[in-house]
Amino acid sequence: MAPDTDEHLLIRIHSGDEAAFVSLYRRRQGAIFRFAWHMTGSEAQAEDITQEVFLTLLRADCGYDPARGTLSGYLFGIARKLVLRYVERGRLDVALDSSVEESALPELATADDPLVDLTKREGLDALRRAVLALPRRYREVVVMCDLEEVDYADAAAVLGCPIGTVRSRLHRARGLLLEKLKQDRNGKPAVPALNPARCLV
Repeated sequence: MAPDTDEHLLIRIHSGDEAAFVSLYRRRQGAIFRFAWHMTGSEAQAEDITQEVFLTLLRADCGYDPARGTLSGYLFGIARKLVLRYVERGRLDVALDSSVEESALPELATADDPLVDLTKREGLDALRRAVLALPRRYREVVVMCDLEEVDYADAAAVLGCPIGTVRSRLHRARGLLLEKLKQDRNGKPAVPALNPARCLV
């Protein structure tokens, strides 16, 4: 039996089906949380944003229009608006050169060689700092397209810009990330090349 689509689950949610809400939440919560976390640098704010995104879905007039894009893209759009609201209220005060709270970092697999494990951890920490240091418009596209693998059309709909703009911002963002990682490596041992799309999960 084929799994329910997001849209079908939403219809069931609005019919009062709690199991449908749980299914959709389990399916999409991780990506929304990671997006909010990478955008704010705060685990607590990411949790609040994720909760608000899914509470929005419970309203019958949540505003989702399938003709305008996927439900996944719609959820990212709500999350983005909530991130911007935090910024506007002055609740987001992330120093660009500060590291992400240690408690917010997921556990990494330990390697047999402690030196290799330490090097990987330092590389991932540097990558997280570099993503957090990007200007918001570049951080958004990196987190959505590279880390969460949102397609360009959905990202364009979320950001309210043409696909070409998403592509150009992503290209610029990747260049900025490389520059920041090179600056971070000055005076430190070389870190193996990391693929941002696979590391920050």
